[in-house]
Amino acid sequence: MMLAYRSMEERQWLLAGLIRIASKKDVTPEVDESLFDSGLLDSFALPDLVSAIEREFHISIPDSDLNPKKFESIARIERYLDSRR
Repeated sequence: MMLAYRSMEERQWLLAGLIRIASKKDVTPEVDESLFDSGLLDSFALPDLVSAIEREFHISIPDSDLNPKKFESIARIERYLDSRR
């Protein structure tokens, strides 16, 4: 049960982070929605979002992982975070 709670907390942080860092739009994307196709994220905002993720989740994301496909959607970001643990 704790894992589900933590996952929901992470998702809320990711959504808030997208609005604050990347898009400045007050919208909530679907979990599998392309953040790039929807205009919520672009290549200029990606490094800022990645830096915030590194600080929030205490991980280091190598430059080789700065691939938009890894951060295409909330679901992909969550899978990426799971793979880094």
